[in-house]
Amino acid sequence: MQPETKYAITDGRHIAYQVVGEGPFDLVFVPNWVTNIDVMWDLPPCARYLRRLASFSRLIVFDKRGSGVSDPVSLADPPSLEQWMDDIRVVLDATGSSRASLLGDQEAVR
Repeated sequence: MQPETKYAITDGRHIAYQVVGEGPFDLVFVPNWVTNIDVMWDLPPCARYLRRLASFSRLIVFDKRGSGVSDPVSLADPPSLEQWMDDIRVVLDATGSSRASLLGDQEAVR
């Protein structure tokens, strides 16, 4: 079952996110640039990975601005690292999370 996609707003842009699980702590999964949180659940290996993460945490997963189902950005003016950090903050606020662990995927860990 795919979780509901919700949207937080920062700098006038919609940032797509999902919350899965009810674990004792929040875990924010920061995916790579070419993801789509709606499609990830249709890929069995990816869905298993996300369900496993949600089995021991409250998993918060999102599409950074310019990727997936979040609002697009101009390729001539890609988001900065600071803007992507703002995306994380706005999603944390939207989910009511005051403290979370971060798990980055590929270039998301720069």
